[in-house]
Amino acid sequence: MTKGIKIATIGGGSSYTPELVEGFIKRYDELPISELWLVDIEEGKEKLQIVGNLAKRMIEKAGLPIDVHLTLDRREALKDADFVTTQFRVGLLDARAKDERIPLKYGVLGQETNGPGGLFKGLRTIPVILEICKDIEELCPDAWLINFTNPAGMVTEAVLRYSTIEKVVGLCNVPIGMEMGIAKLFDVDHSRVRIDFAGLNHMVYGLDIYIDGISVKDKVMELITDPENSSFVKNIDGQGWEPEFIQSLNLLTCPYHMYYYKTKDMMEKAMKNAADEGTRAEVVRKLENELFELYKDPDLAVKPPQLEERGGAYYSDAAVRLITSIYTDKRDIQPVNTRNNGAIASIPNESAVEVSCVITKDGPKPITMGDLPVQVRGLVQQIKSFERISAEAAVTGDYNKAVLALTINPLTPSDSIAKEIVDEMLEAHKEYLPKFFEKTLV
Repeated sequence: MTKGIKIATIGGGSSYTPELVEGFIKRYDELPISELWLVDIEEGKEKLQIVGNLAKRMIEKAGLPIDVHLTLDRREALKDADFVTTQFRVGLLDARAKDERIPLKYGVLGQETNGPGGLFKGLRTIPVILEICKDIEELCPDAWLINFTNPAGMVTEAVLRYSTIEKVVGLCNVPIGMEMGIAKLFDVDHSRVRIDFAGLNHMVYGLDIYIDGISVKDKVMELITDPENSSFVKNIDGQGWEPEFIQSLNLLTCPYHMYYYKTKDMMEKAMKNAADEGTRAEVVRKLENELFELYKDPDLAVKPPQLEERGGAYYSDAAVRLITSIYTDKRDIQPVNTRNNGAIASIPNESAVEVSCVITKDGPKPITMGDLPVQVRGLVQQIKSFERISAEAAVTGDYNKAVLALTINPLTPSDSIAKEIVDEMLEAHKEYLPKFFEKTLV
């Protein structure tokens, strides 16, 4: 192929962008990008300039012929793109802070992708991603949409159900973080580790774990009862599992399972953190301010190590590995969010799942995992119901569906509390939820 690759990154002013650029530089031999378009909105203009200039310095230092374009014009960036990556946050960190703080008043966990926070992030994000999909259909119909925007599972579900785009893959750094955690536990290179992943985004389990193709699951189950080994992702506090529980569950959990299996503990921790140091959004805002000060340094031409504190470790490894494998038809195995197509027997075929896939030029081919083990099947199905009804509420602006979705979520104790939270959060996010307010004016 002689033509260089054009990539458009929506949310290009994100603090994560240097991580992505580093990945593109490392894999340039396999993925010869000629144009990288970083897109943002007016409110993100200053950050886009800072991050964009750092990206240019990084590429210049690497001596690569990649043209970096910074723009607020999404359509210009999308024209004839080969890959579109999305990593945006509707309402910025202010909205995330509300998602986290408001539920705490009702004794419910406030978290970016789980419970009320996950619902409202989805309600704000899905209408925007569907508008982007319309632009892709018109301007780059052959492009692959690679979505990192949370809640990634719900967003992928919405794109599969409510747009005509088939070439969509949702991606998260949690599974690769779990792989890296196993590699560290056994002191081996990441390339030797493989996990059979099955479930949903932030609700994924490792059904089996291999090193050099040999199962080490029994040993892992023994090791992860040690509190030191219970969490593989920086932005969730690891708390030790009860040995009896984790041994009997007999599956590798992801860090987000803490919210469902240790709800009371995580709730107490969230309340304490919110009082002492602020919610996660407020901590991230401080981290981001520090990162952007670093990014401004005209002598900085590499990704600063402080970025890992942001919770984005291995983000570019996952992202660029996926794009490269599609482009080169590599047929390696990676965990992604894609249409189920029968891979997990207890989830509808047309729904989005997070599952190990063979990555080809035609996209991810899910590996058949059969039925989910009975001990986790019900919880995964409950979260899938939550995602589907949340996506429907986002598309229709149906207030009743929003209350139903939140009531279904296992982190919500009752329908009356769900209604109170929805009422307050709708008002708090009114600016970003026009569909819900159009209805009331009729």
